[in-house]
Amino acid sequence: MILPKEMNPLKKMTTIPPVETPAKRKKLRVAAYCRVSTASDAQLESLDTQRSYYKNYINARSDWELADIYFDEGITGTKMNQRAGLLKLLADCESRQIDLVVTKSLSRLFRNTTDCLEIVRHLQELNIPIYFEKENLNTQTMESELLLSIMSSLAQDESASTSKNIKWSIRQRFKKGNYKLSYPPYGYDWDGKELRVNPEQAAVVKEIFADYLVGKSVRSIIRKLNNRGILTKRKNKWQHAAITNILINEKYTGDAIFQKTYMDDSYKKKVNTGERDQYFYAAHHDAIISHESFAQAQKLLAQHRQEKGNKKGDPKHNNHYAFSGKIICSECGDTFRRRIHASTGNRYVAWCCNTHIQDKNACSMLYIRNDQLEAAFAAMINKLIYARKIILTPLIEKMKIYSADDTIHRIRELETELMKITEQKHTLQRLMADKYLDQVIFTQQSNELQTQANTYNKELTALQKSGGKSTEQLAELKRLLYFTLHTPIQHSFKESFFEEYAVKVIIYNRQEVGFQLKCGLTLRERI
Repeated sequence: MILPKEMNPLKKMTTIPPVETPAKRKKLRVAAYCRVSTASDAQLESLDTQRSYYKNYINARSDWELADIYFDEGITGTKMNQRAGLLKLLADCESRQIDLVVTKSLSRLFRNTTDCLEIVRHLQELNIPIYFEKENLNTQTMESELLLSIMSSLAQDESASTSKNIKWSIRQRFKKGNYKLSYPPYGYDWDGKELRVNPEQAAVVKEIFADYLVGKSVRSIIRKLNNRGILTKRKNKWQHAAITNILINEKYTGDAIFQKTYMDDSYKKKVNTGERDQYFYAAHHDAIISHESFAQAQKLLAQHRQEKGNKKGDPKHNNHYAFSGKIICSECGDTFRRRIHASTGNRYVAWCCNTHIQDKNACSMLYIRNDQLEAAFAAMINKLIYARKIILTPLIEKMKIYSADDTIHRIRELETELMKITEQKHTLQRLMADKYLDQVIFTQQSNELQTQANTYNKELTALQKSGGKSTEQLAELKRLLYFTLHTPIQHSFKESFFEEYAVKVIIYNRQEVGFQLKCGLTLRERI
């Protein structure tokens, strides 16, 4: 008898259980931060060593992948807003490109407790821990901020101690006369050991002194040099301060005075008016101007100050007004000059376009009063304070999205395309080597690929530059928002606010001005 198929006892079914494979663990995107505080060759070499170390350190972990290495060179660690690398790191953390930050020590990332706690709290909100190698401290496992506060305070003390040691070292070099000038004055070059006369620039210095001693005004000297196309050491047009600084600089006599300026406890640069020792060295280097000519120039300068009612060291003498050099004419692009106007017995401060002063036909822009500018800036600040949620907050969110999505996405696209071009070039070279490709075709296709690569590289460079600028502007925008959150309505102009947040003033006409801020905004205000 034949059994039905479905009842055949020879057939046996066995259930095969699924194989449990471990879930593929997502790698952590790890970023490293390193910094050196000076731009010396030795320090920059140290920076390269740190970058190489972190690249190997992160790539050695199978559960990590390198997000990027961020760095700052030749800057102080005490001023966070001057550290572009750190600001970019924080911006990339906010755009969710990083899962973990690694750095050598607390002192590399922070130099004061306030910044330390602020950054750690912010990254903890983003669920991004920081690992400090030296202290073996991971902010992800911290139960309290107490330990971090104590250790960052120690880092702050270490920074202050290091600063004192550096200042002591500089003073010792002052005393020995072997201090290295970071930036030689116009007329000299630094050969690594001493000042050397620059013949071309020295001729201009001699001309400046000669013209001033025969009675020519600083203004006429400026006009003559600019008309001849002679530029300053920084490749800028000559201004009043540049000429005056040459006339009062004793280094042109071959002598040198060290510690004319110093850094206070808040790391702000100040003019030394007796608070610190100064060190005088005669015949320190080759002279350009005789002591007699220099002494005569000082007498003339003192006489002109007395005639104008200015004292050496006051704001008028040093040209340190808040608006000095920052008011721009929208018609001709020149800067405005501060002047005293008198009308029916009333004296007031006004700002006038330099081009208009020299030639009214070249620029028709009329003067604007100083008190009107101050009132306009105070009004603009009050509008920001009152309407920060309407103006600043949406702009910050927009910049975050733009920075995170558009620019970064396009950069990644360009990098991918460049990698493809590189692979195509290698393929062409192999085909050529194996004689599968004619020389003419090889040359033609190689040129086409190189042209395309050049186009991509130009766009990539522009995007990287704009990306860095966007990061800085975003940081400045956040700083401005913080300021408006903690500042009451203002009833008068504050010079410190202008210097802290504004770049320049644009004069459109006598009824309307614009204030260009460091965050990239230009806000118009009616007079």
